[in-house]
Amino acid sequence: MPSGPHSSPDRGGSATRTQAALLETSGPDIQAGPPGAQLVALTFHGAGPAALTAAVLEVARAHDARLTVFAVGRWLRATPGVGQAILAGGHDLGNHTWSHRPMGRLSAAEAELEVSRGAAAVAAARGTAGLLFRPSGTPSSTPLIRDAARASGYHRCISYDVDPHDYLDPGPAAVRDRTLSAVRAGSIVSLHLGHAGTVAALPAILAGLRTKGLKAVTISDLLS
Repeated sequence: MPSGPHSSPDRGGSATRTQAALLETSGPDIQAGPPGAQLVALTFHGAGPAALTAAVLEVARAHDARLTVFAVGRWLRATPGVGQAILAGGHDLGNHTWSHRPMGRLSAAEAELEVSRGAAAVAAARGTAGLLFRPSGTPSSTPLIRDAARASGYHRCISYDVDPHDYLDPGPAAVRDRTLSAVRAGSIVSLHLGHAGTVAALPAILAGLRTKGLKAVTISDLLS
């Protein structure tokens, strides 16, 4: 058994050497992956009803897609089995803080607690806390947020370059069109669990990616 959230050198065994080297080196937020490969990462801010999460995972299975879920720790604890279901589908599971507070407004101590408690919840689901962290309430980190992340072993924050604002519930067609008009090879897309419109848009998004010659993979695979 691991002795702590980050006791394993590769934070869970799925990262390649290239990815581990990148994510274990301090630096700016990662907004996109390499543009050379025809890969994209659909990432989900993780919270909401278990049934909608199950629906997202089923769409991903049907389309042979791999996703990345940045889970809110309190949601993981309150929804038994959801973390294991995400991992069983071949998806990435990352840390999106403990309670999704707006990190840009927190003190250093509060920010560190949000990250560390989120890391512990992820570790309870997957055995280690992983390499992947996305701050809550902001698309990009600040020095205070990066310090809080590093205190829990996260040297980079994962941002994104495509945001269809699905959390505002603009409707499935808008989520689909905004995503497909902006996505490119290497993109990291920001989506949200817990929104029925996002679930409804997902099959068309995945079909549109295929038409563009793009494959939906995990953050780990995108950065490898």
